[in-house]
Amino acid sequence: MSQELNLSPSSHALDEETARAEVYGLLSQLYYQAPGDELLGQLQVAVTEAPDAGGFLEEPWRELVACARSLSQAQIAAEYTGLFGGVGKPEVYLFGSHYLSGFLNEKPLVRLRDDLAELGLARSEAMPETEDHAAYVLEVMRFLIAGDDVAVSNLTRQQAFFTQHVQSWLPALCQTLQAHPRAVFYARLAAFTEAFISVESQGFDLVA
Repeated sequence: MSQELNLSPSSHALDEETARAEVYGLLSQLYYQAPGDELLGQLQVAVTEAPDAGGFLEEPWRELVACARSLSQAQIAAEYTGLFGGVGKPEVYLFGSHYLSGFLNEKPLVRLRDDLAELGLARSEAMPETEDHAAYVLEVMRFLIAGDDVAVSNLTRQQAFFTQHVQSWLPALCQTLQAHPRAVFYARLAAFTEAFISVESQGFDLVA
């Protein structure tokens, strides 16, 4: 991710692809753990005005940045732990299998692992969570956009992975977070994520 979080639209295709990859990378980081001081500082000074006013992502992004500016790192970290951590069942699950099948470690995870193997990808041993964690699938999307191997990182692969492993369940996670009474920062993040997924979905529909 670049040092400046600028989500403004660009007329250059390369810049647009870079921006998409950066958004996926940012979302991956924020769903994997609460932002540290450096990342939170970047969010707090991020550009919120797009060159063309009224863009679909502009308002949810502005609200996310405003929320980041109003909270401390400790407050966001406590919210993350309260929603996703703790001992036993979390308040909110971050795993696709839960939303797709109602259970963890079910058939959706098996299919995801098969698709990852086809892409030549595997979960790092340093990551304790299963591959259907929101952060993992978002990071895969970043890789499919920004990777150097065009046989893997191409629009066809992006669309297939997005449809099967992102669009199929992440909106449900976003709606759960927005409805949760104790979600503040993560409710704003969920609103932005949902809007971004909608934009991505429309973009893929145009090239189908």
